[in-house]
Amino acid sequence: VQLQASGGGVVQAGGSLTLSCTASGRTLSGHTMAWFRQAPGKEREFVAFIMWNDGDTGYADSVKDRFIISRDIGESTVYLRMGSLNLEDTAVYFCAARGGWPKFNGDEYIFWGRGTQVTVSS
Repeated sequence: VQLQASGGGVVQAGGSLTLSCTASGRTLSGHTMAWFRQAPGKEREFVAFIMWNDGDTGYADSVKDRFIISRDIGESTVYLRMGSLNLEDTAVYFCAARGGWPKFNGDEYIFWGRGTQVTVSS
């Protein structure tokens, strides 16, 4: 699976931004898609996942009720709608995929896209 992430940019605190991740190369049936992020000087952290087949989702506590992950099966694309952004959301965001159940550890994901920078300004 090849993953292409896009949509990053600079946004003011309190604003919104939507990231996209388009997959190609193979079917996503049976896969879990996820977003991770890494801020400067910090470890990579889980943000959200969506199970491709049934659409079940999960979120990190830090983004719950602010971010929404969704998918467009026909477009093989996963979205991350980010709202009420704050300075702590500044990071490089990565999309990832793995076969099977969701995992919160990025090491469990085989396929990764190139990151997209999100910068929240005050």
